[in-house]
Amino acid sequence: MVSVLAALPAAAQNVTSQFQTWLQNDLWPDARARGVSQETFNAAFGGVSPNLKLPDLVMPGQSSQTPKVQHQAEFGAPGNYFAENIVSGVTGGGRSRAAQLGQALGAIEGRFGVPSGILLAIWGRESGFGNANIPHNAFEVLGTKAFMATRKDMFREEVLAALEMVQRGHVSVAAMKSSWAGALGQPQFLPTSYMKYAVDADGNGRADIWGSQVDTLASIANYLASHGWVKGRDWGFEVTVPESVSCALEGPDRGKRISEWEAMGVARVSGRPFPEHEARQEGFLLMPAGRSGPAFIVTPNFYVLKDYNESDLYALFVGHAADRITYGDRRFAGSWGRVAKLYRSDIAAMQRGLERLGYDVGGADGLPGFRTRRSIGEWQARNGRAPTCFPDAELVRALG
Repeated sequence: MVSVLAALPAAAQNVTSQFQTWLQNDLWPDARARGVSQETFNAAFGGVSPNLKLPDLVMPGQSSQTPKVQHQAEFGAPGNYFAENIVSGVTGGGRSRAAQLGQALGAIEGRFGVPSGILLAIWGRESGFGNANIPHNAFEVLGTKAFMATRKDMFREEVLAALEMVQRGHVSVAAMKSSWAGALGQPQFLPTSYMKYAVDADGNGRADIWGSQVDTLASIANYLASHGWVKGRDWGFEVTVPESVSCALEGPDRGKRISEWEAMGVARVSGRPFPEHEARQEGFLLMPAGRSGPAFIVTPNFYVLKDYNESDLYALFVGHAADRITYGDRRFAGSWGRVAKLYRSDIAAMQRGLERLGYDVGGADGLPGFRTRRSIGEWQARNGRAPTCFPDAELVRALG
């Protein structure tokens, strides 16, 4: 044990040495080609070494493995994502800021077509309306991930964009603080998103997502509008789904007119019919916990929210919080059932088992997304089981 512990500092020093070589011989030529000066590059990476505590890293010379440590809510009970103290914090804070920023929000909604409730919900979720502690050195995070993350090509683009931000005078090196994932400012934009979507809405000549509430809200709106937000449509509706409607019909590629879902027995939990303008258009079944949780008919705008953050639960949180900000507090009518906690590697093994049987699970990545959920339901139905469309320990044993 002593020899192993003694070797760790040496290994870290070796990685640091390789990182410095990579910076100078690999990253710097690309940065220079994008107009970044040596002065800016040196200021960004002066004193920076790789942060080996970040998640999803692959040590040089090693291959990627599915981690057992779980970082996202989908691996446990989805209902945990909707803890009332978190939801109410976002909705209460959103309502107070809606009153304070009403004129600016009206102008932003008029310009981009995205409802104020959605913008406030994202702002609250991402940074607590600008109050969250965002402590990491962005160049340390992005540089480490570009050097040795599982998605290092993606992070290479991000760190180069971060350097361009500084070079163009959008922000100083000292102000480049980020989350552990490299996201910046109040809307938690990655650098490439800042370069594409940040908006100077207050007219001071700078798109300031760190200090300006108005710029933050307009930048979020521009992001969503640029990703296809459909003006005038809702994000979705909580519904009841009869047993005659398979949970395996879930997904953005299995849409039907909302009136067709209604004819199949899918009904709003409020008891009211779907709005007429929505009923004529396409909707999609969403059952993020399968039969063990609330169900929804969502619109294309739900998937625009997923472009902001790829999690079904994130997009659902934003839509739910936006409704509560806009219309008053109302919790989900359906309850979240207890879901066995599984390691990501358990789910990946189950996914590989389904793939061997010919099912499309969207990749054996340990993430129980809609393709995995509906594949589970289809397998269960074909094997004489009641479809639940969500992983559990017994399914892992049967398919892993």
